[in-house]
Amino acid sequence: MPKLKTNRGAAKRFRRTAKGFKHKRSNKSHILTKMAPKRKRRLRGFKPLSAADLAAVKRMVPKKGR
Repeated sequence: MPKLKTNRGAAKRFRRTAKGFKHKRSNKSHILTKMAPKRKRRLRGFKPLSAADLAAVKRMVPKKGR
């Protein structure tokens, strides 16, 4: 059986944790001057992956993440 290939785009976007995966929140890359400071604070950090997306990400990142 051949080796499993990791989807490199997904490997850069998701990080494996003990309970699943986490990802960076969207809307925090540019044009932040018009965004309220409270909203920018809430978008900080990483968020757990939803259960609906978990199976797809597990297929794309079969080995341990970074």
